[in-house]
Amino acid sequence: MNIQEIKEHFPILDQKINGHPLTYLDSSATSQKPITVIEAIENYYRKYNSNVHRGAHTLGNLATDAYENAREKVKEFIHARESAEVVFTRGTTNSLNLVAQCYVKEFLKEGDEILITLMEHHSNLIPWQQAAKATGAILKFIPIQPDGTIQLNDVEDAITSRTKFVSITHVSNVLGTILPVKQIAEIAHRHGAVICVDAAQSAPHLEINVQDLDCDFLAISGHKMAGPTGIGVLYGKKGLLEKMSPYEYGGEMIDFVDLYDSTWKELPWKFEGGTPNIAGAIGLATAIDFLQQVGLDEIRCHEQTLVKYALEELSSIEGISIYGPMESKDRSGLVTFNLQDVHPHDLATILDADGIAIRAGHHCCQPLMKWLNVSATARASFYIYNTEEDINELVNGIKHAKTYFQNVLA
Repeated sequence: MNIQEIKEHFPILDQKINGHPLTYLDSSATSQKPITVIEAIENYYRKYNSNVHRGAHTLGNLATDAYENAREKVKEFIHARESAEVVFTRGTTNSLNLVAQCYVKEFLKEGDEILITLMEHHSNLIPWQQAAKATGAILKFIPIQPDGTIQLNDVEDAITSRTKFVSITHVSNVLGTILPVKQIAEIAHRHGAVICVDAAQSAPHLEINVQDLDCDFLAISGHKMAGPTGIGVLYGKKGLLEKMSPYEYGGEMIDFVDLYDSTWKELPWKFEGGTPNIAGAIGLATAIDFLQQVGLDEIRCHEQTLVKYALEELSSIEGISIYGPMESKDRSGLVTFNLQDVHPHDLATILDADGIAIRAGHHCCQPLMKWLNVSATARASFYIYNTEEDINELVNGIKHAKTYFQNVLA
């Protein structure tokens, strides 16, 4: 895996920010896009821009073939049984809200339990909050260990015969923790519960096999895995999707419409009302091609090397607090931290002056911030185009910021 050659596929990285070469360490927020993805989107708009499914002309057929080919690519990427289980959405947030509206609100009742963890992104918390309010269900939380991991005995203790729905992140966007999804799914199913997985942070980095995980729903976002923004996927087991009503009504998702009633198309189109993000789906398919060419195992190995190095180097800085597991095997390619007496936003501003892009804030995880007893954190996240030199730049930038603020506060 030649990282320098891979970097050449990402034109945005070849620039300077504030006079410094760009060091992009914010891929957990959104990854950069290879030139093949950019060109695939441009090619669609230049050569065969048309709506899908409805037309009988050449451009329409080309667009439809490309769009449905993208669905097939996703199916193979996540190892779904059939393409009918792959629903295109706007992203993970949209996918999870679809499940909340069309499954949880439809099938749960008062007294039923919804179980999630304390480390969830707001997108995997708020939909269940609102669904619980609407149905009278009870929202419960699996606790987090001090090292940022989840223990299976805590899952066993939290789940009961009244637990009907479990939703968990595969990888924490703050702690980097990789959760034992397969084992949690087995526990959930043993108690008769349905399980949903937020895979926004895992799909770009880990091999996803929904049949092996045995999850009932799984949500991903294209823009975090070298694809474009505005495109995502909801995977659902066919039997569950067939029982659910559509999320949005209008064109494309109908079979027959009368003045006072309508019927819906078969899966997956009944969940894809209106003109879909055709260019986004085509871009996502191209991103999948790129990631598979690099190899998910290679990506995982590379990121483990980077995160191990980052943990070692950051730990050497006096006044640094690092959150989450300290073993690289237990976490994905990100490190969240704070520098003593320096607000994360101030740190990020100083780093940006050196051309280093990190994320600062609560990362859409305010309950987790409360559990960590902080208001915000800084986060550096890595992807296939990052190197140990990027981490060296980060460490030097933090040391520079530390000296700067020590002088200001002196």
